[in-house]
Parts: sequence; structure tokens; C-alpha cells
Amino acid sequence: MPTCENCGSFVTAEYVRVFAPEEMDSPRVCPSCEDKVRDGGDVREARATRH
Repeated sequence: MPTCENCGSFVTAEYVRVFAPEEMDSPRVCPSCEDKVRDGGDVREARATRH
């Protein structure tokens, strides 16, 4: 079962296929992450926390 490398939340295999680099089995961030966001191909700190 794939999980987010940042927060540990469950993600689907489809989410991993779309949002994780091909050589990775887990995404670096997911929609549940409050402190990080995807910015194009990079991951950055969130400017504001999300709830």
C-alpha cells in the first residue's frame, strides 16, 4: 500500500503513477500534506498551512 513520504497518508497507486517520479514508489507530497506542496516538478514549503 503506497504512502506519502512526507506525512505518511495513504495514497492510491494511480496517484503514485501520476504524481511520483517514475523511479519512486511513493509520492514526495500528497493533498493531505499541510507543510509542503508540489510546485511543477519540485516540492517546496507551503506558504500557508492548509486545513
